[in-house]
Amino acid sequence: MDRFEAMSMLLEVVDKGSLSAASRSLRVPVPTLSRKVSELEASLGTRLLIRTTRKLTLTDAGVTYAAAARRILEQVEDAEREAAGEFTAPKGELVVTAPILFGRLHVLPIVTDFLALFPEINIRLLLADRNVHLVDDHIDMAVRIGQLPDSTMVATRIGSMRMVICASPALLAAHGVPQTPEDLGRMPWVTFEGPTPLPARHLLPAGSTTAAEVVAASRLSVSTAEAATEAAMRNVGATRLLHYQVADAVKAGALRIVLESFEPEPPPIHLIHAARGQMPLKMRSFLDFAAPKLRQALVGIGSAA
Repeated sequence: MDRFEAMSMLLEVVDKGSLSAASRSLRVPVPTLSRKVSELEASLGTRLLIRTTRKLTLTDAGVTYAAAARRILEQVEDAEREAAGEFTAPKGELVVTAPILFGRLHVLPIVTDFLALFPEINIRLLLADRNVHLVDDHIDMAVRIGQLPDSTMVATRIGSMRMVICASPALLAAHGVPQTPEDLGRMPWVTFEGPTPLPARHLLPAGSTTAAEVVAASRLSVSTAEAATEAAMRNVGATRLLHYQVADAVKAGALRIVLESFEPEPPPIHLIHAARGQMPLKMRSFLDFAAPKLRQALVGIGSAA
């Protein structure tokens, strides 16, 4: 039995919560995965998992063993990186993730410039409007917009981003320019139902601690910021998005920002990575290269660094 392989499979089962989910992630048949875990339990002489029809849970011995296995595999990974020279020279594959539109507009140009300077580094750029799990999904670095939960991740702040309400000039001509949040209740609305929805209510006047409660009628609900922007430009309704998502449309005059004095505190933007001992030079090189360029880009679109 390959002990390291069995450890990896056990941890994947634990992280994914089921044999079937781990099977899909590892691209290993469920019977093979089950057999490997059973062989590991037999070699240890103890049960690691309690299997029911609904879920898998670790036994007390399994909790202890899984924690130790995770530490061992991380140490092996670090040793392999060191042997491959990743701690002495910037080389190897780097996996970076970012929101789709922000990644395309602001991260991709930085990545292409970085690749030109570091010929021994390859980058896999994953653009997704969901917060992928860095450890489980083997991500080296991520761009995160919004408040960060308490975690063991290391975060480098690169700026912040306004959250704005905007509408087309034609819509404002038809319904009037809103002067207070309550005025939004008389306007049609385009709702962005993304991973972090930005509802029309909860508008906070500058210097106030009490949010205005607004009920805005949603004429259209969409799942991407680009669709919300396009619909707003087509006079369907007002919308609320992060400033970078509408910056080009505002600059072109296709949308107009309203109720600026009611904007909430701009959510922060960070580059984050897992805290695991010495950082490989490929990650340090990217962080040192990307952070100042992202700060400059954010200032350029009117955000606060």
